[in-house]
Amino acid sequence: MDLLLIRNATIKLTYAGKVFLIDPYLGKKFSQPSFAGFSKNPMVDLPISIQEILSGVDMVLVSHCHPDHFDRTAEVTIAKDTPIGCQPEELNILISMGFTKVRAMESQFTFGDISLTRTIGQHGHGDRLTMMGTVSGFIFQHKSEPTLYWLGDTVLNDSIKENIINFNPNILVTHSCGALWSKNEFSVIMDEKQTVEVCALAPKAKIIATHMETLDLATITRKELRVYANNYGISDSQLLIPLDGEKLTFNLE
Repeated sequence: MDLLLIRNATIKLTYAGKVFLIDPYLGKKFSQPSFAGFSKNPMVDLPISIQEILSGVDMVLVSHCHPDHFDRTAEVTIAKDTPIGCQPEELNILISMGFTKVRAMESQFTFGDISLTRTIGQHGHGDRLTMMGTVSGFIFQHKSEPTLYWLGDTVLNDSIKENIINFNPNILVTHSCGALWSKNEFSVIMDEKQTVEVCALAPKAKIIATHMETLDLATITRKELRVYANNYGISDSQLLIPLDGEKLTFNLE
């Protein structure tokens, strides 16, 4: 499998001969308003062209329709007959955009001979969680590929821990920038502490930290995460923190 980090949560995944584009966030730098009051978003450019990002894509997966996961540029540039998988709560939203092959994912489903499991995340705490709504993650399984768990926009809770134990993934993708809407709130996704906890829960797995250095509500940089993880004995070979545009390749061992 090949995993290409585009930007933020956007990943182009080649898995068992199929190409998935997850959470396409394709707008130009500073094309969206601020989330936390510090800067317009996204704060960085795409590392490659939209044409290259969309080339060869067999299916788009949308974990939720927040504007940093499926934006207006994605809406107008992705071909309307592209197969799209989404959570049931947002099926009609994507259909209303003109997409003709939208599939609501309940729990388990298949694409070709790939087994996918949709998981439910916790996008924050308290009143903020109510505002953020339902979010999803995806587990990919195939006999010739490592099991991949893309956790999505979630904090680490008991349900996520159970998924890690039950599916025993070889590779986990976390969102690790510690996003905060204000200083008085809890993070709406994982921070450096929870990322390290994931590493401890899955000591034999590769952890790929993403969703970093793109949005103005992020509080943890790549460098800060690396220093924190190293201080807790997490090796560079276990916790991978790719740059935008970096491709990682994994084989079933």
